[in-house]
Amino acid sequence: MTGMDDSIAARLAHVDARLAYEIDVVAAAGAVARGEAVLVDTRRQESWDHGHIAGALHLVALGIEGLPRDRTLIVYGWGPGCNGATATARVLLAAGLDTRELFGGYEYWARNGFPTEADGVITRREPDPLVTAEY
Repeated sequence: MTGMDDSIAARLAHVDARLAYEIDVVAAAGAVARGEAVLVDTRRQESWDHGHIAGALHLVALGIEGLPRDRTLIVYGWGPGCNGATATARVLLAAGLDTRELFGGYEYWARNGFPTEADGVITRREPDPLVTAEY
């Protein structure tokens, strides 16, 4: 029975750590609007050019040295199937930067109808009801 208790405790610790580290798009948008955080795109140049979160910083262009130190950095990649942001977050955290990962990445930001930018044009797509269900 103790093994079961230890297993549950380990899983709870894992879930608690994920909740402390990951941030969903709605919470991220709020943190950015309040000036508490900045979004950081970790994708390659071609992906950035194709489209990125409006107002985000591009890590490829800035490098770690160019990132602000006074706000939480919310890193993102393409979407839940991409772990580039996770690898980048590890580097930033190891460098002592306050970093969280955007759960769902660029894909879920766009699917929620938040602003994206491509070629200097900011757009918002119609929110996808599959990811914006109201409770």
